[in-house]
Amino acid sequence: MRPDSLSPLDDKLGIRITDYDPDRLVATMPVAGNEQPFGLLHGGATCALVETIGSVAAAIGAGPGKQVVGIELNASYLRAATSGTVTAVCTPVRRGRTLSTFLIEVTDDAGRPTATARLTCMTLNAGT
Repeated sequence: MRPDSLSPLDDKLGIRITDYDPDRLVATMPVAGNEQPFGLLHGGATCALVETIGSVAAAIGAGPGKQVVGIELNASYLRAATSGTVTAVCTPVRRGRTLSTFLIEVTDDAGRPTATARLTCMTLNAGT
């Protein structure tokens, strides 16, 4: 998986990977178009953002000939985002041969935390 090859859902949500290396990935997503009925960033959109960035991190770590799937996602919402862009920063907690866990912190344009999440991915042989 290339970090610049995102899914159709990521395209609809406006998720963009802006920086990556094996130890830190950064992605952004606009709040506009991703709100729930009360004008706040939808929690499901936040989960899609953190699942995307964590899965990309896992895929980079897994290397060629492997695929990754998320097996557990835990998210805590800390502050509502109502406009602008949110930024997610993903760092590895543990990378193993079959399981990898990542911490993802999401902030608003002012740098205030809006959510924190932990994603665990399983690494499989491609085509499994």
